[in-house]
Amino acid sequence: MSVQAFRSDPRPVSVIGPDGGRLRLSDLPPANTRRWVIRRKAEVVTAVRGGLLTLEEALARYGLTEEEFDSWRGAFARHGLSGLRTTSRGERDQRRRA
Repeated sequence: MSVQAFRSDPRPVSVIGPDGGRLRLSDLPPANTRRWVIRRKAEVVTAVRGGLLTLEEALARYGLTEEEFDSWRGAFARHGLSGLRTTSRGERDQRRRA
């Protein structure tokens, strides 16, 4: 029998993370995270998508707004990890030229 059969919580113990490896609750960024690098955003989006964390839990744990999380989720769905950059490559190139 699997460990899942004895758990009362229907959530998965782990999900496949953005890098293809196993992602568990203990692997998620700390609740007090303030610097949101691409990998951390992707881990939280993947955890919610996989059912490891509910949307409400993620918002409360990390102090995010629903709009902020939805922007991460959409960017990750459309463009993968590169979509989670704070500034786009085009914006950075325009700043360098100015």
